[in-house]
Amino acid sequence: MKRWMPSRPLSLALFAVWLLLNQSLDAVTLLSAAAMAIAVPLLTRGLRPAPVRMRRPGVALRLSFVVTWDMLKSAYDVARLLLTRRTSHIAAKFVHVPLDMRDPNGLAVLAMIMCLTPGTAWGEISFDSRTLLIHLFDLDDEAAFIAMIKTRYERPLMEIFES
Repeated sequence: MKRWMPSRPLSLALFAVWLLLNQSLDAVTLLSAAAMAIAVPLLTRGLRPAPVRMRRPGVALRLSFVVTWDMLKSAYDVARLLLTRRTSHIAAKFVHVPLDMRDPNGLAVLAMIMCLTPGTAWGEISFDSRTLLIHLFDLDDEAAFIAMIKTRYERPLMEIFES
């Protein structure tokens, strides 16, 4: 079974999404959904960085609340800045964040957090995965931002993926 479905959650998600997109349960739709659920994970197996082993689901749940809160707060802050400041008074900057995390899945989740949070964008990661470049819409204190990334995101991600 593992040979034909290397990622059961991905296969299940693809199957469900295909049915939802087609809004049909006829035989052809079910057959094409099954074909998609088998073919896509097989074809993309080499693109996934490493098998995911989530070790601390409680930490993951807590991190999801932290990230949601931070996204909402950041959206408010960016909107407020856009509406109240002139462009010349917005201090957009690139910041190099030193990383201790090495797990490729944890780094991928960190990339998603940075890209989904308004006002931040993942720039690049160094070849040795030790430094992350992030672009910020507005930044007052670089050291405080780096400390926030390391404590609010990197440390929990290391507990989830590397412990």
